[in-house]
Amino acid sequence: MRLNNRERLLKLMDILREYTDEEHQLTLEEIMDKFRQAYGPDLTLNRNSLREDIEHLIESNFDITVNQKKEGMPKYYSHQYRLFELYELRMLIDAVASARFITKNETRQLIGKIKKLTSVHHAKKLHNEILIDSSVKSESKLVRLAINDLHEAISERKIVTFQYGRYNIQKEFKLSHKGGHYKVKPLALTWANDFYYLIAYYLPEEEIRHYRVDRLRSVKILDETFPYESFDVSKYVRATFHMYAGTEEWIKIRFKNGLINVIIDKFGKEVEISKDGEEHFILTTKAIVSDGLVKWILNWGGEAKVLSPQRLVDQVKNEIQEMMKVYELD
Repeated sequence: MRLNNRERLLKLMDILREYTDEEHQLTLEEIMDKFRQAYGPDLTLNRNSLREDIEHLIESNFDITVNQKKEGMPKYYSHQYRLFELYELRMLIDAVASARFITKNETRQLIGKIKKLTSVHHAKKLHNEILIDSSVKSESKLVRLAINDLHEAISERKIVTFQYGRYNIQKEFKLSHKGGHYKVKPLALTWANDFYYLIAYYLPEEEIRHYRVDRLRSVKILDETFPYESFDVSKYVRATFHMYAGTEEWIKIRFKNGLINVIIDKFGKEVEISKDGEEHFILTTKAIVSDGLVKWILNWGGEAKVLSPQRLVDQVKNEIQEMMKVYELD
């Protein structure tokens, strides 16, 4: 059995990519063994042809490192350049394993593909240490299709319709608005709180809303288009707490100094803060006032106090009173 020049050259590249790296090299004899493992022992190979193939690849800027310790000793060949560093591949695998919107089977498939971006030797080091918890993984394969369609609609500025729903206490998925279709101008997709969200301009109410992508059904891209509109995704996400909808207002909250990193993580280093005595600072920012904001504030207990607006102060007080009632019943 013989390979034509093109087949031999392509297989040589595959062997070097798959079996060599900065820590693993192959001699010409070992490369020939890899060819025979792939095509069978009857394969006819010419050493000089393989050497010429290696020279052609080097001249074509395909990365091949040639190592010969001493004159007369065998030469060792390796492909060391990789598009991704090993730590970058680890981060990609951890992100895939942690993403709730990807099903368990898709997670395994994607991790397998990521491992193919390096040598088989380095791939063994990419064992994922993050537990793939099927209880928090999406069960719907439709999510990735919806994400693809929504990216296309955003890119082409096309109107989108879909149905939307939630689970009830019986764990049954029920459509909202009696199964009616929502009509929106898609502005952006964002990943927050382990879920993908569509941020869109809801046409009937003429306001910006967001929707969990895994709760969308019957996503359809219309031929109807809309003009480009500048939209700051980061600003919207920073102002939104736990992805609850509400109205944007200026807020002031006094925090204990120990929470400064929490505030910087949420709002960024440019957020406006001012010192308030030796133990506190005051945050001043625009935020979407909602139940999500109230719940976020209550996370910090007595280390956070709302100063304004009064409406938000009252909401926090009411929530605290409702919590007290629940425990007083015991």
